[in-house]
Amino acid sequence: MIVNKALQQIIGGSILMTASVCFASSTTSTEQQPVGLWDKFTQNVSETWDSDQYDIYLPVLTWHNRFTYDREKTNSYNETPWGFGVGKYRYDEDNDWHALYAMAFMDSHNKVEPIAGYAFQKMWVPGELDGFRMGAGFTLSVTARDDYAYIPIPLPLPLVSMEYNKLSLQATYIPGTYNNGNVLFAWLRWQW
Repeated sequence: MIVNKALQQIIGGSILMTASVCFASSTTSTEQQPVGLWDKFTQNVSETWDSDQYDIYLPVLTWHNRFTYDREKTNSYNETPWGFGVGKYRYDEDNDWHALYAMAFMDSHNKVEPIAGYAFQKMWVPGELDGFRMGAGFTLSVTARDDYAYIPIPLPLPLVSMEYNKLSLQATYIPGTYNNGNVLFAWLRWQW
């Protein structure tokens, strides 16, 4: 298989980024405050890794935007992403959600697609609704697909959620071009 130079650079960069995140120092000190964005990011990843709170992920929906696909394509795609995932999470002092997760599910072509990464959501409690929260944020992840020979692909995406107590419905939208991408992906998350 011939891989062009730009793709090699993207893959190499994503591997370096992932390695940097994975090997970030897990020690935190009250005397040492994050200086820049990278320091704050690595501290958040480290604190989340050290968390003793876990969650499970259950993919429930893959919806291909009908305005951006031919009917023949959408009729042939799998939109039931059977799969499972696990993660570690924490809420910070501002009640914002942080997580490290790994999940695998059946993609649009019924092939296994793994994904792993870090997620952040700014959380809001609407009014006086006890136990109910809404969130918006992002995930920085790496995935691999059968149609790309399972080459690791960096995947930064938006993230939204509605949560009640320990159950959350989370979703992201994968942008794309005509007949490619433009997918709403949703899953349930249970915290224990």
